Amino acid sequence: MNEKIILSFAASIIKFFIFFIFFLFFLNVYADGVNKKYNHNEQGILSLMYHRFNENKYPSTNIQMDIFKKHIEIIKTNNYKFYNPIKFEEEFSTPKSNKKVLITIDDGFTSFYRNAWPYLKENKIPFILFVSTEAVGKYGYMTWNEIKEIEKEEFAFLGNHSHSHEYLVNYDFNDFKKDIDKSIKIFTDNIGYNPIFFSYPFGEYSLEQKQYISKNFKFAFGQHSGVIDLNKDKYELPRFPINEKYGEISRFNNLVKYLPLQYNYILPEDKLVKTKDNPPNMIINFFSKQKNLDKISCYSNEGGSWNKSNIKLENNKLIVFFREKFNDRRGRINCSLRDTEGWRWLGIQFSIN
Repeated sequence: MNEKIILSFAASIIKFFIFFIFFLFFLNVYADGVNKKYNHNEQGILSLMYHRFNENKYPSTNIQMDIFKKHIEIIKTNNYKFYNPIKFEEEFSTPKSNKKVLITIDDGFTSFYRNAWPYLKENKIPFILFVSTEAVGKYGYMTWNEIKEIEKEEFAFLGNHSHSHEYLVNYDFNDFKKDIDKSIKIFTDNIGYNPIFFSYPFGEYSLEQKQYISKNFKFAFGQHSGVIDLNKDKYELPRFPINEKYGEISRFNNLVKYLPLQYNYILPEDKLVKTKDNPPNMIINFFSKQKNLDKISCYSNEGGSWNKSNIKLENNKLIVFFREKFNDRRGRINCSLRDTEGWRWLGIQFSIN
């Protein structure tokens, strides 16, 4: 009898611990949900992505310095503040009552060091410089001494941009992991630490890759357009790519005023689209308190050309009906909403495999 009582008591203890574990699990899930709260007054952080400066042979990644300086003046004229990345960890989940602008530079080209760096240094404009470790010191790229010179300034921050800068989304996961681990080691060996910021080469990543990045970095940037807000995924942060075509002054005047188009979640979560799932079934889930959602319009590039997307709004869920398969390497959809405060913008990029 005593043995039965002991076994019964032990079973009760086991059940209690199982219940407790499940309780903690659902508590965490609930906490994640309640941490996402729509804030209509969120002005967000508009992130800009540059590459080369005064390299006329590469118009798709180049910007002329005189145009870059005009961009900076436009930001100042609108009374927007340049965002210091050191504040990301502390302020990310806090609504921004005033628009911020974050400058990011990809690849670490020598033309940045020679042309843009002196200007940014003179004006103490904060920025993140994303570096791919394999290219450092090669022709056309900065050296570690130049990178360390920049890193010493309190307004300049480094970001990891992988080792090889290849199309990593096509890599076997173990090869992807090796590439990222190698970049982390090289950063640590040369500057003493691995940066907390990462940017995906070509803005491409799978869900599995994103999850690995989240274990080694605190924030990761893509190349899809949009404005960062308190509800954005920390490992899918949007940036507006700027080059000679998309850096044209009239366009820049408009995009710098864009506001965030907040959302709760997007399906599919995996931005890598396999052949059998092309085109993807896409849903954008908005918050119940958001207004004017019926004014959303979207444009997408399936079929190889940009056209208005077929969409349907049901109970704060925007369902996208793609017309055709994506036949470019990167599938994109951009949505905008004319709100009472101005234009809200949301961009999404799929990698097509």
